[in-house]
Amino acid sequence: MSQLDFMMITASPAIATFIEQHGVARIFLDQEVLGKAERQGHLNTHKAAHTLEEIAAVAAVLKHAELMVRVNPLNPHSQREIDAALECGAQRLMLPMFTTRREVDAFLGLVAGRVPVTFLAETPQALARLPDWLPLLRPGIDEVHIGLNDLALGMGLDFLFEPMASRLLEPAASQLSARGIRWGVGGIARIGQGELPAETVLGEHVRLGSQWVILSRAFHQGASTPEELLQTLDFPAELARLRDAESRWRQASPEALVDNLEQLAACAYRMGRRGERV
Repeated sequence: MSQLDFMMITASPAIATFIEQHGVARIFLDQEVLGKAERQGHLNTHKAAHTLEEIAAVAAVLKHAELMVRVNPLNPHSQREIDAALECGAQRLMLPMFTTRREVDAFLGLVAGRVPVTFLAETPQALARLPDWLPLLRPGIDEVHIGLNDLALGMGLDFLFEPMASRLLEPAASQLSARGIRWGVGGIARIGQGELPAETVLGEHVRLGSQWVILSRAFHQGASTPEELLQTLDFPAELARLRDAESRWRQASPEALVDNLEQLAACAYRMGRRGERV
């Protein structure tokens, strides 16, 4: 199995240029606004919509990394949104918050094969119906990313890693891998940070066979230039620490990976209990 690929959200051309030089394979720009504030208003998640001008500016500087743009969920203006993102240089589009095969089919029809698509499976319906819509995807071209924030919200859970802790993702992982569809799940913080350590999350990525992960805001802290970024952290060194941890998990035994899942579950459920609604 090859290494995990990293993607990161940034609208700064300078940051995008810097991080692609240090191994970030995909730059992620986000135009989703429909329903997001209502769903995630209480969460510390990315909610600012990137402009077409920002998409074009980042597209103009990239040499190696792929530029992916998340558009709005399917809506009456989807064709216009898709065309505009592509005209500004998007090399891949992401569809969020879908629930049915019909939406997957319709979105693929609107894109019309111009670029690959990543389907963000972040609703309980999308995950449950994966066997129904998965055959529409093109192996080696289209991808799936499992979004933990909205999946947990849609299930009425109190911590985003509870679906992973419950082994709910295992059937999807098996189906995606068997069909040759590249896929990823959630995001990751820096090694040694947070109550649920990044190294523990990495172990579950390895166990499941995930191939993509989003680098969280812990990796950029809102910086708009490489100079600002390097004042906050040593970005290349932080990626190297992730790679070292990933390498150790790839050499670990199946028993060690299951033990790691049990530790992840214990931590996730403990954090979920803290957030329980009364």
